[in-house]
Amino acid sequence: MAIETFIWPTQNGDAPEITYRVRTSQFGDGYKQEAGDGPNNKVDSYPITFSGTKTRVLEIMAFLDRHAGAKAFLWTTPLGQLGLFTCKNPVPTPVGGDVFKLTATFDRAFHP
Repeated sequence: MAIETFIWPTQNGDAPEITYRVRTSQFGDGYKQEAGDGPNNKVDSYPITFSGTKTRVLEIMAFLDRHAGAKAFLWTTPLGQLGLFTCKNPVPTPVGGDVFKLTATFDRAFHP
């Protein structure tokens, strides 16, 4: 089955969380040695927001439901980098009338 792409435009504003997993060995004489933890040691997640009609938000929720928090999809970050991501926490909130706001966090995923 092909990897799907998240195609809906999201609102910018919230800062991503980017960290690097590092293994550290501290020795008694003050010497410290550090190395990246594995080949994919960069961990990044992006809070996203989408506002739109109920129908549009239901389309996005159907997309996220198909991936169920575990199956990765393609998404382009605000810096223009295409990557694999998962989403475990979508929250659709009614704003009023037919308008909804969807907030979620996209977490970086890697090929097995």
